[in-house]
Amino acid sequence: MTPGINAAKKAGVQHRLHEYHHDVAHASYGLEAAEKMGVPAGQVFKTLVVALDSKELAVGIVPVTHQLNLKQMARAAHSKKAAMAAAADVQRSTGYVLGGVSPLGQKKRLPTFIDTSAREHDSIYVSAGRRGLEIELSADDLCKLTGGAFADLTDAG
Repeated sequence: MTPGINAAKKAGVQHRLHEYHHDVAHASYGLEAAEKMGVPAGQVFKTLVVALDSKELAVGIVPVTHQLNLKQMARAAHSKKAAMAAAADVQRSTGYVLGGVSPLGQKKRLPTFIDTSAREHDSIYVSAGRRGLEIELSADDLCKLTGGAFADLTDAG
């Protein structure tokens, strides 16, 4: 069990776990997850941590098929700028290793923004807290569990 799975269970939200063998040579954690689970890549979302100009961290959740637009992320977080956070800061604040960062059960609850495209799907997949383990749940449940908000975070958003 990971803190992310425990958070979903404790909240009583409907979810499913999907485990697969992670290949360390694969170029993209998210695309690998979609391939190994046999689901559309646009339904698999990555959890990215950014540093805001206030030096606070925030989370952006976007489809693995898209890049996080940092200007749109900053706007959503009511900040002037956003930049990708340093790996050490991500691991220290979330308690997770890169490639396994879950938006659920983080050590420190960070402001979280989910790309609006997540609402186009009955369920989405996000990391459950380790490489090779995904949790499937509704975007609205993810939003409730993270205390997040929906925003356009990609150029396609």
